Amino acid sequence: MYFAALLARTEDGWEASDTELDDVETLSDLTDLAREAAAGITGADDDTVLVFIEQEDAWFGVVRVDGEEDPRIYVSDAAAAARSAYGEILLTDEMLGRDPDDEDDALESLNLDGTEDGESESSDDSEGPDATGETVPSGPLGDRAILGDLGISEKELLALESGDALNEIAEILGAAEVLETVR
Repeated sequence: MYFAALLARTEDGWEASDTELDDVETLSDLTDLAREAAAGITGADDDTVLVFIEQEDAWFGVVRVDGEEDPRIYVSDAAAAARSAYGEILLTDEMLGRDPDDEDDALESLNLDGTEDGESESSDDSEGPDATGETVPSGPLGDRAILGDLGISEKELLALESGDALNEIAEILGAAEVLETVR
């Protein structure tokens, strides 16, 4: 079960809206959705918008869109998110340290037995494959300072448990009540 919401910062505080991600296929689509929401809520598309996405207790992600700047992304558990359709949207090649132009990179590093060079055939639960079959590291990935200027330090963000993380973030931001209305 997924939950997704948009929080837009206004002059009067935060405004929340739940959002459907059915038509979102790429990070660019998600960024456009956030900018449209900001324009609809605040009347301007250059305000700060946070997109919260969570899959039950498995992982959560925060995408921050500030006007026309590139989105900033944080994912609590990249390996868990890689096994999720919405999580894969957030895991960009840049975040994963991949060269998007090198499509043969994954094939070149595979042995005939299907394991990567130097990798044993036993599976390690600390990492997981994404849709392309490439290994994705377990644990937090992305911009750990994404909420620093909003009162949540890197250390605090890393300490959040997936189950209540979005509520805790909203509480610190002063947006718990508006987030609860769209839950």
